[in-house]
Amino acid sequence: VLYRSLTCLISENKRTLHTPLPEAQSNRLENEDDKQASNGTSCWTERSITPPGAQPPNTILVLLVLGLSFATRFYKLAEPPHICWDETHFGKMGSYYINRTFFFDVHPPLGKILIGLAGYMTGYDGTFPFVKPGDKYGHHNYWGMRGFCAALGSSLPVFAYFIVLELSHSNSAALIAAALLIFDTGSITISQYILLDPILMFFIMGAVLSMVKFNQQKPFCASWWLWLLLTGVNLSGAIGVKFVGLFVILLVGLNTAGDLWALLGDLQLSLVDVAKHLLARVTGLILLPLLLYVTVFAVHFAVLNKSGPGDGFFSSAFQSRLIGNNLHNASMPKYLAYGSTITVKNLRIAGGYLHSHWHLYPEGVGAKQQQVTAYLHKDYNNLWLVHKPDDGQGETKGFLDEAPMTRKHFQVTGYGINGSGDSNDLWRLEVCGGRRGDPVKVLRSKVRLLHVATGCVLYSSGKTLPKGWEQVEVTCSPYLKETPNSQWNIEDHINPKLPNISLSVLKPHFLEILLESHIVMIRGNSGLKPKDSEINSRPWHWPINYQGLRFSGVNETEYRVYLLGNPVTWWLNLACLGLYAVMVAVASIHCWVLMRGGGQLVLGWLLHYAPFYTMGRILYYHHYFPAMLFSSMLTGRSDLVTSWGICSYLSAFLPVRYLIFYIFHPLSYGMRGPLAHEPGSAMAGLKWMDSWEF
Repeated sequence: VLYRSLTCLISENKRTLHTPLPEAQSNRLENEDDKQASNGTSCWTERSITPPGAQPPNTILVLLVLGLSFATRFYKLAEPPHICWDETHFGKMGSYYINRTFFFDVHPPLGKILIGLAGYMTGYDGTFPFVKPGDKYGHHNYWGMRGFCAALGSSLPVFAYFIVLELSHSNSAALIAAALLIFDTGSITISQYILLDPILMFFIMGAVLSMVKFNQQKPFCASWWLWLLLTGVNLSGAIGVKFVGLFVILLVGLNTAGDLWALLGDLQLSLVDVAKHLLARVTGLILLPLLLYVTVFAVHFAVLNKSGPGDGFFSSAFQSRLIGNNLHNASMPKYLAYGSTITVKNLRIAGGYLHSHWHLYPEGVGAKQQQVTAYLHKDYNNLWLVHKPDDGQGETKGFLDEAPMTRKHFQVTGYGINGSGDSNDLWRLEVCGGRRGDPVKVLRSKVRLLHVATGCVLYSSGKTLPKGWEQVEVTCSPYLKETPNSQWNIEDHINPKLPNISLSVLKPHFLEILLESHIVMIRGNSGLKPKDSEINSRPWHWPINYQGLRFSGVNETEYRVYLLGNPVTWWLNLACLGLYAVMVAVASIHCWVLMRGGGQLVLGWLLHYAPFYTMGRILYYHHYFPAMLFSSMLTGRSDLVTSWGICSYLSAFLPVRYLIFYIFHPLSYGMRGPLAHEPGSAMAGLKWMDSWEF
């Protein structure tokens, strides 16, 4: 199929090059070519030719789309006046930026930075705690953060209008695509709250619009450079909000690869000209986004310079940067020695400190001896002594009893009285990636603790013990592969016989903390597994609108908001996706369909939808909304509707779609009173699928 598509692309370009033009237009193009040739620049003038019958943007329609978009997104924006769904996370993170308090999140920081900035600029002081959904905002100014997200969400139908207009040159097709989004209850709901989704979708649509506008410009003109650079800016914005922004980067990358391939096959261009095109794209679509992405993290680290709830997710060296952390501007001996008192921190995310308290393992759990665990908080029981093997003093003993929770691992216990023990107490510290005998540097060295008698390695499983006072299981693993669970570092170090150094000399540099933050985010994302009692949305649910998502309220006395797409819009989008597949399967119109731009929208939908089938993390209904943008634009594409004689039917269908929106609008704007299955409910008779939970 790809081979046939490329063949069609080349043949279509040839037909475009040889299409007879009116004499005046031909003379104008020749004059432009002469000018460019004199400047040493070769331009694809045929790319900027407007197809016959193409329609320019209609100012009245643009204003109508803009007005309806803002009206539907800002209506009842302050309702409900309490935390809804994930506002408890992203509103709190905006507060952290205002207070400059360090935190951890699995997503890159740009979206939260913008939320915090919007709150700060509109008078929010960052003092609301954002504890849980349902908590009242009271006198706190939250509308600025909601308004910022609503403004970006309001731009999506406008972007859709211009994207489809560029691809179809039809105002009717562009209006249909915009209307699908304007009157979609799900798109309204997800735009009205303090969430990352409207920010992410703003940059995705901005990147797609910039890409299609760039494709229409003459090479190396001012507008060509403008749209190229704007594409790069939006790509960095998308990946800077969520890692799923990578999908639109792939879309632009594939478009660019096809563009360069066509340039390489143009015999009128020299290799120098092709190299110029390649260099320009590398600059605008790789180097510029990378620079902006790194800059976002530089701002993130500079603003969040105070110790906070995110400290424990990062290494001890990272924590030494944070004002208020016990390691900030602290001093201690640089290298570990016998006689030192230390704390040992596991390197997995929230791995905790090696810990032992007086409590014994309960009856039936291996040896009934003193517990050895990992503890997430700083505590006196985290302190350990380092002794020489021949001192006869030991604090732990490894037995060949099975670990409490992890199969095939061994239990680790505290054993001995007044420091007396046996050979099972011996553990050897090894520097990961080093040689035997290498010194152990505080904060910086990654070490393993190997049990001398059995050869197993000390391991933090991450599993919380059922009767362990929020303690995490520590085992001895027979599997010696180096993983964060089996790696530790020395954090606190006390030894009066050694000189102290300032930990400021051991602070990591920017590239180190940038790399560490990405490792922690990736591990955090992979650790988002569905819990036993948690409902995990399936990707096949999403296109058919199988199940929504409760944003607020449960019973009839509460203010209820339910995220669910307009059923007619979503099912129409699904039908048009199927229609497009049928059209591509028909060989006689294969090339024609792909050449009209629908292929880019299908590819965008696939890239933003199909990867979720491979993800092991917990998934939610809202993950589909970026893909839904592409399916809605595909529905409005003129080569799908005008060519099959149904454009007029879709246009006439707009009032019906508005009627469905009006009927379902309480889902978006909120409702109280009887539930859907009860008489007198605003949603009575509208629960078309049993899986809908409103």
